[in-house]
Order: sequence, then structure tokens, then C-alpha cells
Amino acid sequence: MSEVVKHLAIVTGAGSGLGRALAVELVGRGVQVVGFGRRAEALAQTAALAGPGFHPQVVDVADADAVADAFARLEASVTILINNAAVYPRRDILDETPETFMASVAVNLGGMVNCTAAALRAMVVTGRGRIMNVSTFADIAPLPASSAYAVSKGAARIYTRALVADLGDRFPGIVINDWMPGMLATQMGIAEGLDPAVAARWGATLALWHDPSLTGSIFEMDREMLPPRSFKRRIKDRLLLRAKPVARRLT
Repeated sequence: MSEVVKHLAIVTGAGSGLGRALAVELVGRGVQVVGFGRRAEALAQTAALAGPGFHPQVVDVADADAVADAFARLEASVTILINNAAVYPRRDILDETPETFMASVAVNLGGMVNCTAAALRAMVVTGRGRIMNVSTFADIAPLPASSAYAVSKGAARIYTRALVADLGDRFPGIVINDWMPGMLATQMGIAEGLDPAVAARWGATLALWHDPSLTGSIFEMDREMLPPRSFKRRIKDRLLLRAKPVARRLT
């Protein structure tokens, strides 16, 4: 699925969890990775695991100016952006203040907006790029003590759709989609969750897959989630002898 192209990837939230695993996996596949994170020590640990292809940058993705400065310092244009950074404070809604709530939104949604805007400045010039947003279903059935996380991650999925609506027809070479890695054994996940290294193999494969037909798609773990087909559509497809859509898999 991947192409022989020299890539420069940015992975946000690269100091731990899935972001670290994605950085390590991509470097292992020969990709130069710039890892954004807020903690220098954590990024140094990622660098020790990933090797010389990993380039740490201490950046708070909630800070639009800091993100723009970090992109400006890069010596090459970003070809892949993985918006992974997120916070999950697990705070009861009665304990949330407007300030703490919006601080989560600033990272989970604002970080995605800031990094995407910076990456698109070069991508729209070349007409080519890859943006993969790490997403969840948290907004569909929010868990207790997760209001800020659920709202911000749900809004982030809408942001992906808005990007596709604005850019999909004009820039088919900029491939944009959502990926839901599943429940992971990370600090934000659950102890019995999936090893993030396993999920990272799927995520890296998807990020390196540059196919315009992926734009607007949603993948959960290693499988594409097809949009629902109405009864009328199913009957029409049968009458016209159209093949049933088949979900793509990540191998």
C-alpha cells in the first residue's frame, strides 16, 4: 500500500502511548519522523527507542504560534501529519470549570486544527499530502467523567468531515481520513487493552497509504468501516447487479 516516496511525518503526542509507538513504527519503515510533545524527557525516551530517524520537538499543539514556529523550522515539507495528541483528564462534570473544560478542547480539537492548518500551507502548494486523524467513538456514548474528552473528540471527527468537504474535490492528492485504534493499554486507555505497538502497525500502514479513495473513510483498528446503506440503495444495487461494497483491511 505504501509508495516509494521520501516522507517527512509529524506525529503529535509522540512522547508516550500510541504516539510513541507510531513514531517508532514509522522510523522502522524508513520514515523521518518529527515528534511533537510537551515533555522533553518523554520525547527523549521515544528517541532512544526509535533511533536517529526521530527528531523531537517540544511543542504544545494547543499553542497555534508554537505550532507555526515548529513547522517553519523544518528543513523539508511535511508529507504526512498524524494528529494523535490528546488529553483525557477523567474529571466529573461537576468538578469541571469552563477553564479546565476548554483546556482539554484546546488540545484535542485545537491541536488538530493548529497542526492541520500549518501542514496544509505546503500541501496545497504541492497538491499532495496525507493527514490521518486519530479518533474515537467517545462522543456517541460518553463515559462518566469524560465530558471534555467526549465533546472535543466528537468535534474533531466533525473537523475531519469539514476538511474533506472543503478540500476533497479541489485537492484529491491530499488524502484525509479518521482512524480509530481501539482500546489500548496506555495511560489514557485500559490495562487490558491492545498493545499500542500492534495498533501502530495498522496506523503506520494507513498513514503511508496514499490513495484518494481513502479520503473521508473511517478505519477502526485494522478494518474500514463502511457507511450504512439504505434499504432503497441495497435494492437498487441488487437490481443493477452492483457488487456489495467490501471493507478494506490493513495488513
